[in-house]
Amino acid sequence: MTETSSETLFETIRTAPMLLAYFSTPQCNVCKVLRPKVEEMLNDYRGVDFLYVDSATYPDVAGQHLVFAAPTIILFMDGREMRRYSRNLAMHDLERDLEMMTAA
Repeated sequence: MTETSSETLFETIRTAPMLLAYFSTPQCNVCKVLRPKVEEMLNDYRGVDFLYVDSATYPDVAGQHLVFAAPTIILFMDGREMRRYSRNLAMHDLERDLEMMTAA
């Protein structure tokens, strides 16, 4: 999903059964490299939606979820935060947690 409005982003986070929210800023070079890898990984996990949030454009959404570093990835199930990865991310940790969440 691409950005639309703060209200739409909040509603998506609240209602999606399984969601990976990727918080980033345009200045974050690590984010630019990591995002395509995360999106590609999600192709292996049916039922997990992807949401990109530009923290600079939507600081209210980032602030509401206590996101102060880029990149930050939050895994949500039924609107509840289940896992959080911030700044230093090991892809195998994300993959392991996605396996556990989608197997349940």
